[in-house]
Amino acid sequence: MIQVDPDVGGERYSVADETRQSTIVADIRMAWMWKRKLLIATSLIVAVSLFVVVANYSEKPYFRLQPMFRQGFSSHWMFSKQPYKGFKPHLGYVSIPKQEPLKLHCELCSIVSSSGQMLGQAAGVQIDRSPCIWRMNNAPTSGFEHDVGHRTTLRVVSHTSVPLLLQKPHYFFGQGNNTVYVVWGPLRNMRKDGKGIVYNMLRQAAVNYPQARIYVTTEDRMNYCDMIFKKETGKDRIQSGSYLSTGWFTLILAMDMCKEIHIYGMINDTYCKTEGIRKVPYHYYEPGSRDECSEYMLHESAPYGGHRFITEKAVFAKWAKTHEIKFFNPSWQFL
Repeated sequence: MIQVDPDVGGERYSVADETRQSTIVADIRMAWMWKRKLLIATSLIVAVSLFVVVANYSEKPYFRLQPMFRQGFSSHWMFSKQPYKGFKPHLGYVSIPKQEPLKLHCELCSIVSSSGQMLGQAAGVQIDRSPCIWRMNNAPTSGFEHDVGHRTTLRVVSHTSVPLLLQKPHYFFGQGNNTVYVVWGPLRNMRKDGKGIVYNMLRQAAVNYPQARIYVTTEDRMNYCDMIFKKETGKDRIQSGSYLSTGWFTLILAMDMCKEIHIYGMINDTYCKTEGIRKVPYHYYEPGSRDECSEYMLHESAPYGGHRFITEKAVFAKWAKTHEIKFFNPSWQFL
């Protein structure tokens, strides 16, 4: 059937032509709708990807996320089991003198306590099988290899222990020593303006041993560790007269860097109240010193300037329930 359209000057067209045009218009609309959906989906993927990158590389994601959701997060959220992020640079630890972030990851970290619990356990061979072995402060391996192993990948060091390292600088920083040193301390000792006594010592060590891998904990990271203590215990570290231990800083770093953590020679928070406990020196390399439990009790009850070792161990037990953390010599039992 042929019709005449008066609006187009009497031009003749068929119904088939009209149907064809309608189909073309519908196809164009459909293509436009799919293109729009694809654009929206792509934009969402890009936005999520950028969010993940910011979260992974942020030093304090807790503070970045809190304003967004307008509410605080519990300590359970902060230390609930998260996807392993070991390949990211650790911005809270910077090298001397280049000020570059620490880049290190480990599938399995074995953390060797300095406790006298290490003596007589013959754990050295098992420890040395680990890809990454962590030690604390100036705890030696020489003469104790049978119990504590030979190798050291990373050593977390208190500002108060730096002078002890510098008594044997070639042993700790000399040629052939690939150990990474992560030093923590308060700003008064770690400031970089020439007035930080400990920082000045480390800077000189880096000059004397340019191959040494020395990192310091940033002020932001120190504050972050204080904040975690308050979140977990309900106590302000400074107001409660507490000093965080090297073990505290070690485990926080390990949970950020290691997929799995094995801890050797660390007692739990109830050990010292248990009958028939093994009495050992506070440090395995200081025989004859005050026994471990006496040292723990002394610090826990000190009104000011004490390490809250027992309180910290209770927190570690909590973290072990949401992370791949295992304790050896002695083992820990969880309810």
